Amino acid sequence: MAKSMSLLWGAGSPPCWRVMIALEEKKLQGYKHKLLSFEKEQHKSQEVLEINPRGQLPAFKHGDNILNESSAACLYLENQFKLQGNKLIPDSPAEQAMMFQRMMEGLTLTDKLNSVIYYDWFVPEEERHDAAMKRNREALAAELKLWEGYLQKVGAGSYLAGAFSLADVIVFPNIAYAFRFGLSVGRYPKLAKYYSLLKDRPSIKTSWPQHWLSSPQGYDVLKDL
Repeated sequence: MAKSMSLLWGAGSPPCWRVMIALEEKKLQGYKHKLLSFEKEQHKSQEVLEINPRGQLPAFKHGDNILNESSAACLYLENQFKLQGNKLIPDSPAEQAMMFQRMMEGLTLTDKLNSVIYYDWFVPEEERHDAAMKRNREALAAELKLWEGYLQKVGAGSYLAGAFSLADVIVFPNIAYAFRFGLSVGRYPKLAKYYSLLKDRPSIKTSWPQHWLSSPQGYDVLKDL
């Protein structure tokens, strides 16, 4: 099954990482994959554009089926391989509702993280303003406090929607990214505990960005947030 799958991906990209975690959780090792460089703009190459006309990663194929949105790819994998690997959508309607809610909110967290971490990358120099960056940082801080509150409600040692689910597949790469870029453990203790809970999970450890291992220092972009 996995041999009919291919993934074009970029190292450290939360959307790419989500798909890789889902593939590991569903025991779909052995798929074809190719690491591309964002710095060299390989995500804009013809190879990618033929699969994803937006020129974004991931670019995922299963046979003739193409899924380039990470959440869609993760949902597809769970639905196509329900009886294989770990179950990622709970049966309980309440847990299912919570899972879908947190899953979709995770995409908002991605956007707000990117608006701060990649501000200089996305915004041309002549269009950058301190006031805009301040607004972006304030919006991200408010967003992170929401997640801190969500984790307060689920209790110690818990996942976002009961058992480990697609909500965690979608959200964890964002949380790992935030701490990689200097988020304060002391200021966000619940997020820090959630990060510690999940970072050694086999699917996450196996797919961990290799350059993070060789360069564990990270950055300090979010240290004062």
